[in-house]
Amino acid sequence: MTLPEHSIAQRLAEAFADVASLPPAMSAACDAVMIDVAGLCVAARNTDYVRSAMTATGDPGVCTVIGNAGTYNAATAALCNGVAAHGEDFDDTFEGGPVHAGAVIVPALLAAAERHGLQGRDVVRGIAIGCEVMCRLCLVAPMRVHKAGFHPTAVFGALGAAAGVASALRLGAAKMVNALGIAGSMASGIIEYLAEGTWTKRMHAGWAAQSGYRAARMADAGFTGPRTIFEGEHGFFHAFANTREGDFEAMLHAAGRTWLASDIAFKPYACGTMAHPFIDCARRLVEEGVQPHDIDSIVCKTAEGIVHRLWEPLASKHAPPNGYAAKFSIPYAVAVGMVRGDAGLAEYEEAVVHDPAVRALAGKVSYVVDPGNPYPARFTGHVRVTLRSGEVREASQDFFRGGKDAPMSTDALEAKFRANCAYGGWTDETTHAALAVLRDLGSASTIDLRALRA
Repeated sequence: MTLPEHSIAQRLAEAFADVASLPPAMSAACDAVMIDVAGLCVAARNTDYVRSAMTATGDPGVCTVIGNAGTYNAATAALCNGVAAHGEDFDDTFEGGPVHAGAVIVPALLAAAERHGLQGRDVVRGIAIGCEVMCRLCLVAPMRVHKAGFHPTAVFGALGAAAGVASALRLGAAKMVNALGIAGSMASGIIEYLAEGTWTKRMHAGWAAQSGYRAARMADAGFTGPRTIFEGEHGFFHAFANTREGDFEAMLHAAGRTWLASDIAFKPYACGTMAHPFIDCARRLVEEGVQPHDIDSIVCKTAEGIVHRLWEPLASKHAPPNGYAAKFSIPYAVAVGMVRGDAGLAEYEEAVVHDPAVRALAGKVSYVVDPGNPYPARFTGHVRVTLRSGEVREASQDFFRGGKDAPMSTDALEAKFRANCAYGGWTDETTHAALAVLRDLGSASTIDLRALRA
């Protein structure tokens, strides 16, 4: 293969290396994603998986693991904050991916900020560029990374974090190219967690965050990575999407000028993104008078691209073995939304997941593939209920609530932050102080995160 004179990574780095300011919508998205991620870290701070990650990796330093006492090195903070932020699957998403950018990029940038004494404007720029790179990577080969058995948040996240940290540290385009190339060999994350609801997906965002940080630091120290990381014969998409025919021009189009990440969506429910419109439909039917005990069967129209993650094997989705597995079951999501009227953190606790009423209803949910479904460009839902009387009731939704077609307001996002902090055991006073720091972080001359510790 003849190597290009000017590679895709070079073009991408050059588009972002000289970004001096952000449009208001992107700046607002960065502020929002920092608040959302911080609240999620507090909500998960006492969980067994966060405690395990901290026990295994808790090396000392100057950085904050949100909601915890003490200080840790940058890699530990990036890893553990990423694990906590993504652990309950309540974090932001990009419609068109899906990827969860905030849970990767915010932990990487906050760790870099504390370790290197960055200003708030550098942190926000790094968050914007890191999130944007992750979102743009989704456009190259839609759905193929998932189909190849990899988790896009994990593999795209390492590269996004590398670009974001490189930007925040002002490394320039050449070193950003090396950081991307290095991160390509650090990227990892398979989706076999789906089999039994084990914890590895929770690790993916944190692993990507610390990998991206390490890649940027190595590039700054002179370590080199392949500039043909994207289009090379043995490049990133060949490895993770089984293709070299990706649409790189879609990724590069208007990069540095148009900000896809300004439309990042925030979740109202603590489960897999594509389940959300189905939950809304299920709840609407109950609000309109459908009683769960009167239901004979439920059939949902769905996208083919989500069947292997959220619908199959159907028997195990009917009866998920634990709360984490339930987060990736649309039958469970529909049932718990109908029985309990919500799908928040409490609805994925073990006692609820094993509630006989929820399980019985989940067992009545099946699906048919809609070949015209617009996934992944748009996330939709459909629930068709047949009652014991023979009456049929139906609800559809062609948007993701919390996304670009129905965005979450600032007040709602801050209410979610407060609720997550309360779930994690913080007092109102501690929560208020932390929120004040997060609101002003983008304009801070130095980053002080002491209010975000225990």
